[in-house]
Amino acid sequence: MTKIKITCIGNYVPRQCGIATFTRDLVESLITKNKKKKIQPEVDVVAMNDHDNTYNYPPIVKYQIREAHQKDYLETAKLINFSDSDVCMLQHEYGIYGGKNGIYLLPMLRRLKKPLVAVLHTVLKNPSYNAKAIIQEIDKRSEKLVVMSRRAVNFLVNSYGIQKDKITIIEHGVPDFDFGDKDSCKKKLNLSDKKSLFTFGLLSRDKGIETVINALPLIVRKHPEVLYIVMGKTHPSVVRASGEEYRNYLISLVKKNNLMDNVVFFNRFAANEELLSYLNAADIYVIPNLNKAQITSGTLSYAIGSGAAVVSTRFWHARELLADGRGRLFNFGDSHELAEIVNDLLSKPDELKKMRINAYNYGKKMRWPEIGCQYIDLLADAYKTWKGPQTEAEAIISPLALPDFHLNYIKKLTDDTGILQHAKYTVPDFRHGYCLDDNARALLLCVMAYRQKGLEDALELIHRYLSFISYMQNDDGTFRNLLSYRREFLDEIGSEDSFGRTIWALGYLIRFTPNDDYLQIGLDFFLKAVPHFQNLTTLRGIAYTIIGISHYLRHAPTDSRILEILKELTAKILLMYDHNKETDWFWFEPVVTYANGIIPLALLHSHEITEDHTSLTVAKEAMDFLTKITFKKNYLSPVGSDNWYKKGGEPSRYAQQAIDAMAMVLMYYQAFYITGNPEFAHYKSSAFMWFLGENEFGIPLYDFETHGCCDGLERHGVNNNQGAESTLAYHIAHLTVLLVHENI
Repeated sequence: MTKIKITCIGNYVPRQCGIATFTRDLVESLITKNKKKKIQPEVDVVAMNDHDNTYNYPPIVKYQIREAHQKDYLETAKLINFSDSDVCMLQHEYGIYGGKNGIYLLPMLRRLKKPLVAVLHTVLKNPSYNAKAIIQEIDKRSEKLVVMSRRAVNFLVNSYGIQKDKITIIEHGVPDFDFGDKDSCKKKLNLSDKKSLFTFGLLSRDKGIETVINALPLIVRKHPEVLYIVMGKTHPSVVRASGEEYRNYLISLVKKNNLMDNVVFFNRFAANEELLSYLNAADIYVIPNLNKAQITSGTLSYAIGSGAAVVSTRFWHARELLADGRGRLFNFGDSHELAEIVNDLLSKPDELKKMRINAYNYGKKMRWPEIGCQYIDLLADAYKTWKGPQTEAEAIISPLALPDFHLNYIKKLTDDTGILQHAKYTVPDFRHGYCLDDNARALLLCVMAYRQKGLEDALELIHRYLSFISYMQNDDGTFRNLLSYRREFLDEIGSEDSFGRTIWALGYLIRFTPNDDYLQIGLDFFLKAVPHFQNLTTLRGIAYTIIGISHYLRHAPTDSRILEILKELTAKILLMYDHNKETDWFWFEPVVTYANGIIPLALLHSHEITEDHTSLTVAKEAMDFLTKITFKKNYLSPVGSDNWYKKGGEPSRYAQQAIDAMAMVLMYYQAFYITGNPEFAHYKSSAFMWFLGENEFGIPLYDFETHGCCDGLERHGVNNNQGAESTLAYHIAHLTVLLVHENI
């Protein structure tokens, strides 16, 4: 006999929810009820705790994860990896894992070094960006995906781009019900003189119970002996949000319709034995769900498995499971149609009996012993065919497979004035207006795009952004930074960062100008700002300016005045390094903050012009320090802005920004260009992959549909706003990755 050790991740009893019951029943079917005696499974369970609730779990639960505690997920991955588990099985449902759409799950899956089979309880036809990306990442980490309906397969293939041969359909399991004697069950439950309608499950507004209550006056008028039984506690998340508001509403509706003798609520979570009794006793099982997109329903599966006569709304799983005479369907919220169907069926006991038999016969193949065998075969196959953990090299996509480059989304954010700072999701947000920072970045991007791609769109946009820079430059050569949507200045002099970024963009334009007109304009703005170069004091303002000066000097190498300014600014950065450097701290400040790769990048550019050995040495030391901080795993994890990284502390993991990833790409590229060390080329590609999903959550920030870039990685997941800074950072990094031998 072959043994296989399975670790099952999901909710578990005594937690009261459908996933917990499903996981318990599945685990029991694997251990005690399977007919595949050639394979003997052993099972450990990882149980999800909602919020900070704890439960008295049975011994099979070896690990617990608190939904909102990220460290629990990572620690559990380590424990599973060190265990004797052969294969993992994940129960996935939105809402049971922490973070937005359950994103906290993904870092754990990235760290698992065991084969994984994922059971998808919900598959959305039109998922949000986050929801889609999460399922795609689960697919990437899984050997097989399990769904419970044919429609779910179609959605995964068409909406998520998942290969069909990776998906297996296994129906929702049901207990090993007996087709009980209805009369004896009615007598046992004191329902002998009643025609009973039955609904069970956790109560929430999308259950549509009011549809049945509103149908009852028409039903009771024809069948006064009807009793509608509603069994189930209110969903815990509903209780937390609004208490028993929905249940009280239903009770008031019963009173309003004078149905106190025709409706009964059982406010409890029923065990399987009690459910079977009521399902056998019920004349009709009613599912009034309002959610058309429900792809899997445990209550429907139980009803079919028990041989109940089912009347349901036309949600997706019901349309599939109640086909071929196994039930009747009515429109969402249509109490009148429901009343007509119920009255018709109660008047035709032979048809009701036929529906029950059809359902019961179909339900035989859904019983847990049969379903358990299918899971055992699938898990054993996943274990046998697994090729081992994904290696670092496999995790990096070749630049040859990059998304197509174009400026469509950049143009969407740009109007006659310039590029807008922010967007609400993908809609430009006029309230925050414009800034010089983003228009300088946009100028840099478009010069790069025209130089590398020859895009005519880029040439037109260069004109727009130069016009903006012209408007923002003061008579003395300084620049304002902020402009309202009404073109009103919001500051007198902008930050040194915005000044330096503008000098960088202008220097690049001067060096790689598309035409002489733009060259003359760029020189005019650049040279007008020169008197302020030596007054700069902030680290990044100096660094940005050094990069711009370096590009300018490649155009005008004999300009000794600018060369001396370059040396002076470089010396300022080196002095900051000497002042802050310690045995285990190779950085320019006592804290590592934002756009960190820009500073070594500036020294690399300066070295290229001056050939100063100290600049190169310090750049390499700082790069090595940054690499150790941000590549502790096999992917880039930039220092987050939550608390930065203070000397003696720990780097913040959130909120990670796109400009940090861009800066790292530029830094590694320039290091590779100067030194020829292929290790830097590797890190350049790895850093870029942060945008495409090689990050803390395993989710792309680049949106392949809009061609924008999300604004960062927060604790809750991806910030879905796609503003100018992040989108420009992605596109600049994209073009940099495409460069091979040319200096940028």
